[in-house]
Amino acid sequence: MRVGITGHRGLSQEVEGQVRKALGDAVAQYPAADLVGVSCIADGPDAWFAEAVLAHGGRLEVVVPAERYREGLPEAHWPIYDRLVRDAVEIHRTGRTDSDSQAHMEGSEILVGLADLVVAVWDGKPARGYGGTADVVAYAERNGVPVRVLWPEGATR
Repeated sequence: MRVGITGHRGLSQEVEGQVRKALGDAVAQYPAADLVGVSCIADGPDAWFAEAVLAHGGRLEVVVPAERYREGLPEAHWPIYDRLVRDAVEIHRTGRTDSDSQAHMEGSEILVGLADLVVAVWDGKPARGYGGTADVVAYAERNGVPVRVLWPEGATR
């Protein structure tokens, strides 16, 4: 089973704890030998999901939206990003250089194309900018890829 991830960044610590648990529970539903997680490994749900997949014994494939993508992420996340890239069994690239919304959406389109299911850590609201979680969910739905929304009841962002 190839499972992709999309989700909101910048969640509070309280919501983070709830989301991490939900992601871990979701990952545990699949036999480790059959699980391939697909992620852009940004800070937040992308990385938490990737870590849960690896901890469960699954394999990780990483999508890199742009050559300068890492530099656009918080510097504190770089060691986690680097570790997850090293742990990936395959890396997919868009071929873009600049880490902008177009590159992020193209990376998400690659991710959706690789996935049998997309897990979305999504509050159900419209994207705050092009390529946001809502756009990825809509793209997956238009392309017939099932989406499983994980959002803690009562949570806000």
